[in-house]
Amino acid sequence: MAFDPQTAHSIATAKVFMVGAGGIGCELLKNLLLTGFRDIQLIDLDTIEVSNLNRQFLFRSEHVGKPKAEIAAQSGLELCPEAKITFYHESVIQAKFNVKFFSQFDLVLNALDNAAARSHVNRMCLAADRPLIESGSSGYLGNCKAIFKGKTECFDCQPPAPQKTFPGCTIRNTPSEPIHCIVWAKHLFNQLFGEADPDQDVSPNTADPSLLVDGQNGTGHHNGAPHQNGSSPTGIASTVAISTREQAVSCGYNAITLFEKLFRDDIAYLLSMEKLWEKRRKPVVLDVQAILREPQPLDSDRSNGDGGSAAGDHEDKRVWGIGENARVFIRSVRGLKASLEKLGNLVWDKDDEVAMDFVTAVANLRSSCFGIPTLSRYDIKQMAGNIIAAVASTNAIVAGFIICNAVQVLRGNQSGCYNIITRMFRDAVPAIAPKRRIRTTGVSRLDVPRPGCVSCSERVEIGIKLRIASITVKEFEEKVVKGYLKMSAPDVELDDASGKIIISSDDTGEGKNRDKPLAFFGIQDGTRLKCEDSLLDDYEVTVTLHNDDHLAEDTLFLPLDAHVEGELAQPTVEPFEQAKGIKRKLEEEILTPGMSGNKRVALLASNSDAASEPNGNGNGLSEDVIDMSHRF
Repeated sequence: MAFDPQTAHSIATAKVFMVGAGGIGCELLKNLLLTGFRDIQLIDLDTIEVSNLNRQFLFRSEHVGKPKAEIAAQSGLELCPEAKITFYHESVIQAKFNVKFFSQFDLVLNALDNAAARSHVNRMCLAADRPLIESGSSGYLGNCKAIFKGKTECFDCQPPAPQKTFPGCTIRNTPSEPIHCIVWAKHLFNQLFGEADPDQDVSPNTADPSLLVDGQNGTGHHNGAPHQNGSSPTGIASTVAISTREQAVSCGYNAITLFEKLFRDDIAYLLSMEKLWEKRRKPVVLDVQAILREPQPLDSDRSNGDGGSAAGDHEDKRVWGIGENARVFIRSVRGLKASLEKLGNLVWDKDDEVAMDFVTAVANLRSSCFGIPTLSRYDIKQMAGNIIAAVASTNAIVAGFIICNAVQVLRGNQSGCYNIITRMFRDAVPAIAPKRRIRTTGVSRLDVPRPGCVSCSERVEIGIKLRIASITVKEFEEKVVKGYLKMSAPDVELDDASGKIIISSDDTGEGKNRDKPLAFFGIQDGTRLKCEDSLLDDYEVTVTLHNDDHLAEDTLFLPLDAHVEGELAQPTVEPFEQAKGIKRKLEEEILTPGMSGNKRVALLASNSDAASEPNGNGNGLSEDVIDMSHRF
């Protein structure tokens, strides 16, 4: 790539910090070296997996299991031996990577797939006043934009949609969708073979609010307590008397016994809670012996209507019958038991074949109990791992956009940086076999900071609606302080004369008060909490708590409008008007007589005469293909 001497010198001498060495990161490191960058530090916590090899081209099969950062650095040096590449195989969310560390760089480039880490790097760059090029990809969707402190919106100005969560009573008692059964199956894996979490209990929940009738639940128990003799009304051993792990250990992880406990006894116990089924379809118990006695269908007998698939389909995309699910359950329990005895507590991994078989079988068997459609192993893997298939082309395009914005930053031309969005479309011609293409659907100026942003505003005060009497300190820390406020090492105290500490960053996570509700500390409607991140000296948010006992069942908290102290620059032009202005300017350049070929902007759309109305992408631009290469 040819640049003027001054730009070439800026690129060659720039000190760059690259965060992430995965899909975008591999493409980006290659682009940096080919562009002329010679002083690069990169960090990535992950190790290389087999599934990475189809798109992360810096890695080979012999690298599986090795640190991505290390191998990426080695591959980069093979490509450009004169470069200086330093790597870190660790998490960027550590005290050692502080503001002073970030201040040494001329430019920080994000190539991450983790929202928490992206938010942390965003705040570190704001604190160090260093330009950040933020990027991301999801399937055919890609995005790249530059972030300048106090001048443009930061990563947290437009927070991503929160991950969908489900009420515990729905997961344990009344699932109605496949995802409910998949979550339950993953919880069961942790209960049986991993680090058990009390919040992920899979036993029937007798404290389900829908069971309450005049202070009693539908089983006749007061406040959800089990029978004193440990048995259910039907004579079945109580599922809440001892933990699932203890029951598994007591039977030696006998797969048949576990099957009967999970899909016969527990279901029968749920059926005894008659109030649950007044307006719901009742579940059915499964008889493992009867299922195993049924003949196994031959491959040639499987059809789409009976849960199989037509010949030629990928095996993982075939939906198993109930007999196959039962046999896979038995086989996977035995395999996981052997791994547990050899390795100790296991961690569920979508790429672990046995663990994936277990979750698939369990989710489908539970779905069969509740009359929910069963899914293929492929579909369950996508949902269990929150997977959107990675597309190498998208990563390559996004990495190219990063370089374009990075060069403009080094030129000191902030106005030359753009927010760029890509997505997939299909050709209309030929209609018989349309081709997939990736198109740039949005090229817009960078927005100004959003008033009230929890990261880039000078001082932030926000309100939160929640159930003070029921939300625990642990939930408040994980979901509100770390999840919503994006704090990595939070300290939370009452914003009053007492200054009572509620959450400390020095706590190992096993504090005795973590499972107590906020009300235990005297917190009530209107209480103010001061939240600080110990990794950032100037990141402080004041939170006013508003009690609301009428929040939706699946809503833990609800943020209110934020208030900011201090003045921030306000947009002088509405986003839609700004988008039309940019487009008009581009059209003027297209029509300028005598423009050389490399200065031409190709506008390849049928409706290029005017900007469209906002289309839901959040950029207010029509879906035109705009080649911005003349600007770089």
